Amino acid sequence: MLFLVAALLLLGVVLGTVAHAPLPFSVAAGVVIAVWLAVFAVRERHGRRRGTPAR
Repeated sequence: MLFLVAALLLLGVVLGTVAHAPLPFSVAAGVVIAVWLAVFAVRERHGRRRGTPAR
């Protein structure tokens, strides 16, 4: 329960910050985060297919 409260608080802070940031900055940050998550997903999928143990 405490984890959920902390996650919602962090989400509120981040959304509040994005609301005050210029639109091009918010879009650029979103693109960077999306690319980062895509690279992470590809690396995880590739690692699981090869059978390498997770670290």
